[in-house]
Amino acid sequence: MDRISKINELISQMTLEEKVSQLVYTSPAIERLGIPEYNWWNECLHGVARAGTATVFPQAIAMAATFDENLVREIAEAISDEARAKYNEAIKQGNRGQYWGLTFWTPNINIFRDPRWGRGQETYGEDPYLTSRIGTALVNGLQGDDPENLKTAACAKHYAVHSGPEKDRHSFNAIVSRKDLFETYLPAFKALVDVGVESVMGAYNRTLDEPCCASNFLIKDLLRGRWNFKGHVVSDCWAIRDFHEHHKVTNTPEESAALALNAGCDLNCGCTYPMLTVSFKKGLVTEEAINTALERLLLTRFKLGMFDPPGSGKYDKLGREVINCEKHRKLALKAAHKSIVLLKNDNNLLPLDSSPKRIGVTGPGAANAHTLFGNYYGISSHFITVLEGLGDKVKDKFGINLEYKQGCLMYCENRKSVNFAGMSPQTANQLQKEAPNVTIVVMGLDGAIEGEEGDAIASDSNGDRNTIELPQWQLNHLRFIRAIGKKVILVLTGGSAIAFPEDIADAVIYAWYPGESGGQAVADIIFGDVVPSGKLPVTFPASTDQLPDYSDYSMKGRTYRYMTEKPLYPFGFGLSYTSFKFDSIALSSSSISAGGSVKVTVTVSNKGKYDADEVVQIYIAKDGRGEDDPVASLKNFRRVFIPAGKSEKVEFELSSSAFETVSAQGEYYLVPGVYSVIAADAAPVPVAAEKGAPQPVTAKITIA
Repeated sequence: MDRISKINELISQMTLEEKVSQLVYTSPAIERLGIPEYNWWNECLHGVARAGTATVFPQAIAMAATFDENLVREIAEAISDEARAKYNEAIKQGNRGQYWGLTFWTPNINIFRDPRWGRGQETYGEDPYLTSRIGTALVNGLQGDDPENLKTAACAKHYAVHSGPEKDRHSFNAIVSRKDLFETYLPAFKALVDVGVESVMGAYNRTLDEPCCASNFLIKDLLRGRWNFKGHVVSDCWAIRDFHEHHKVTNTPEESAALALNAGCDLNCGCTYPMLTVSFKKGLVTEEAINTALERLLLTRFKLGMFDPPGSGKYDKLGREVINCEKHRKLALKAAHKSIVLLKNDNNLLPLDSSPKRIGVTGPGAANAHTLFGNYYGISSHFITVLEGLGDKVKDKFGINLEYKQGCLMYCENRKSVNFAGMSPQTANQLQKEAPNVTIVVMGLDGAIEGEEGDAIASDSNGDRNTIELPQWQLNHLRFIRAIGKKVILVLTGGSAIAFPEDIADAVIYAWYPGESGGQAVADIIFGDVVPSGKLPVTFPASTDQLPDYSDYSMKGRTYRYMTEKPLYPFGFGLSYTSFKFDSIALSSSSISAGGSVKVTVTVSNKGKYDADEVVQIYIAKDGRGEDDPVASLKNFRRVFIPAGKSEKVEFELSSSAFETVSAQGEYYLVPGVYSVIAADAAPVPVAAEKGAPQPVTAKITIA
């Protein structure tokens, strides 16, 4: 008997109440039918979360900064190994509770349209193409290569048009044009559906007036209709209760449950679907609709092997020995190395050499393990802070003195902050004499300042930020260190763009939330054991004033694709210790038509003295673009290793779809005209070259 026949046989033997019980995330056992208890809720954003020891990889936004889909897939495979091992051990002990299952509500592929959003750290940045590529790699690594026998089940969330404000997420109505919807907010969801993601999670908010978890347009017309999605849909947690309590689109729980089920939401994370028995009695839902949802959910469980004889599955042998094992810890370090972005390096201050010197370390992030986590994290057997990483790095360098003072607080103003400008010349001179040769200042954000509603306990905006500038009390301390006149290396942690004065430090490193080995990775880069190669997956605006209204979901003025003001740092930007040059770009054809493709060949040279990785990025820009069209759009990229003094020819294939425009009605089509194909290592805005990125190279192509 095939799976569908087995599932239908099980469903035919269930009572209505038993069927409904299986549509809630806390699905009880039905012992007489051999259906075990199962809790659907699990998380693995950057490692298995909330279930004890696990390898903690860099936060999702940091994974995107690697621009390395092969690495991300390797990370996902390690996570799914640990997930299976935890599940296997839990089942042996009779533990079927929350955070021990195989259905993971990851990845978050919302577009990080505004840096004030606290949950933007969970995403892969602001670009739909990069998000699609990184998200696809994660899904493939989590689910494995056999779609009928899943290793774990991934989930594309939050569908759709969801990116703050956090305080309004239970009642907000995202009004967005069809052009922005199909050009920016939906491509990553479509890409993950195309590779077989097992589930999709509806967002809390409404989109175009319909609650996302009960949207006929999003779920019926697009997801299951146009995209032919075959998996299951789950609500965000307690989102269906919001229908009657906050959105006010229904009056009662039974009406809310019926609205969601009839639109195609199969599983309720929350407390509303038990009311489906009442909905049925009132004629609001049919038993056929309940059966359809149940069939989809049981099929996922069958794919995961939950009805196979114990020990017979292909992943049943994975045990606790793989959890936070040495191989995975090394992978977490490798990922941190590749994610860290060098933003500034005046006069090649970095890497530091090992000659005798005094190195000061200060700032609220230096000894703060919270700067490693991000949100949705597990517990590693050992976290390495920046201070610990630096200490370990210099422990055998007996000519280096490492000195640490916290200096200021992360969350609130230090009342004892020092004003260097107000000191007497004698005091100032004495401080200069006593100051270290170089001071490493570790500042920025952690999960108490930015994160999800309710989790960021030091946030004044439910996990969001009101401004993107470096907190003033941190900046005051940094100005004090800077005014002493010695060299300053600023290490920033966080999951979103931080604006700061460009002259505030000689070198600036953005470390994100770098995971369990983040402190070691930062130290490795500062001392040159690793050449930095991370790239920004988000634009860093120069100030909050450059941002449109936070609650406006129009893409006008947002992200590198629609922003016309000069940013602090552009999307895709990141310096190296070596010097790259984009020598040339060549196209296999001067024109392209619908259904065709063109080969792009880019020659890149490493002119410096370090072997290093470069991320070659391909952008498309329409000459004479329309007012609502993107300035430029990323359409391909590749991370390439180039030895010092060598050149590499990097080839890309662009299909005609890379040149498509989205109409006001949300239709994709080709617009005749001349287009620029641009090869660069940052979004093609003038500020990139000004800050040290190599000049881009451009070729023209015509669409007749």
